[in-house]
Amino acid sequence: MGVVILLVMAAGVGLMLTRRLPTAVALVLLAVVIAFLAGAPLTGENSVLDTVLQEGAPALAATMIAIILGSWLGKLLDETGVAGTLVRKIVEFGGDRPTVVALGVLAVSALVGTVTGSAPAAMLAGIIGIPAMIAVGVPKVTAAGTVLMGIAVGIPFELPVWQFFSTTLELPIPTVRGFMVKLFPFALVAALAFVLVETRRRGTEHAWSLKSVDSPDAKPRSRREELGDAPWYALLAPAVPLVLALGFELAIIPSLLAGVLYALVTTTRPGEMNKRLLRTLYGGFEVAAPPIALFVAIGILLAAVKLPGAVDALEPLVKAVSPQNAVLFVLVFTLLVPLCLYRGPLNVFGLGAGIAGVLIATGIYPAAVVLGMATSYNQVFGVADPTSTQTVWSAQYAGVTPQHVMVRTLPYVWVVALGGLCVTAATLL
Repeated sequence: MGVVILLVMAAGVGLMLTRRLPTAVALVLLAVVIAFLAGAPLTGENSVLDTVLQEGAPALAATMIAIILGSWLGKLLDETGVAGTLVRKIVEFGGDRPTVVALGVLAVSALVGTVTGSAPAAMLAGIIGIPAMIAVGVPKVTAAGTVLMGIAVGIPFELPVWQFFSTTLELPIPTVRGFMVKLFPFALVAALAFVLVETRRRGTEHAWSLKSVDSPDAKPRSRREELGDAPWYALLAPAVPLVLALGFELAIIPSLLAGVLYALVTTTRPGEMNKRLLRTLYGGFEVAAPPIALFVAIGILLAAVKLPGAVDALEPLVKAVSPQNAVLFVLVFTLLVPLCLYRGPLNVFGLGAGIAGVLIATGIYPAAVVLGMATSYNQVFGVADPTSTQTVWSAQYAGVTPQHVMVRTLPYVWVVALGGLCVTAATLL
C-alpha cells in the first residue's frame, strides 16, 4: 500500500506541475485519497471527515492569522509610502552607481521580506526599485534577481514563516528561530555575492521598457506619494515586529500587531486612522487569501499522512531511501534541491509539507532535522521557482522571463541550501 500512496503523490505532483488543478485543490484531493488508501473510516476516530477534513483544515490557524497581520502591515507600508520612501532614499544615495543602487534595493527588499513574503514583498521593493536599477544600467535579469535575493535574506526573519514551521512541524518557536538565525548568514552572503558578481560580470545595460519612476506621465500609486515621503521615524515600521520577536522574544502575533499600530500612528493623522485601519485591513485580507487557502490544504494533507495506516504503509519505504550518515544526508538532499522547483515534491508549501510530516511521523528524522531541510529548500523556492508569484511578478515587471531569473539565481540559492543542510547535519545528526 505504501507504493500505491507514493504513486498517488506522484500523480498529485503531475496535476500541480501541469496546472490541471490549483495546488490547494490538488493537495486536498490527495489527502482524501491517501486517507482512504490508509484504511481510514468515513467518520469517527482517525477518519476522513472528522480527522482529515474537520481537524486538518484549521490546524495551521495560527499561521493564517500571522499571514493576515503580515499582509495588513504590508498594505500599510504600501499605502503610507514607507516602502516607496525607503527605495527612493536608497536610489538618491546611490546616484548613478549601479552596484550601490542594487545593494540599496537589496537591503530594502530584505527589510520588507521580514514583514510579508511572495508577490507583495516583491512589489513593495520592486515597483520603484527595479526601474531605478535598470535606469542606472543594471541588467534586467539582475534587477529582478536582486529583489528576489533580497526577499530571501528577509525570509529567515519573516515571522509568519516562523509560525508556519512551528505549527507544521510541531516545534517551539525558539527552535525555529534558532535555526533561522543560523541560516541567515548563508542567505546574506549569497545575496551580496549575486549583486556584486552579476552587476560586474554582466556590465551595464541602459535600457528600460517601462515608464521611469520620475516620468511626469507616471501616476502615483497612493496618496502618500502625492503628499511626499513618509516621516523618517515611520521608516522603522518594518523593523518593529522583528525587534520585538527576535530581540525581546515577544510572541509572533503581538509583535506583528505592534508593527501595524506603529506604522499607523507614525504615518496617519488621528482623524484618518479609522478609515485607513479598516481599508488596509480589508486589503490585507485580499493579499492573504491565496496563502490562507494553501495553508488550509496543507493542514488537511498533514492530517492525512499522519494517520496510523499511512504511517505504517510509508515507514519502510521512506526509511529505505533516507540516509542517516551525515555526509550522505548533505550529499543526497543537496542533489535533490531542484525537486522543490516547479511545485515539485520537496516544495514545503505543497507536497513537501506532506513528506515532512511523513518523515517526522515515521520517526525517520527528528522534527528539528526536517526543519533544517524544509527551511533550506524554502530559500531556493522563494527565489528561483518560476511558478512562485514573487518570481513571476519580478521577472515580468523587469521585462524578462521567470526561467531566465531561475537560471541566474539558482546557483546562488543552491549554495544557501547546501549551507543550511551542512548546519543541520553538523548540529543535529
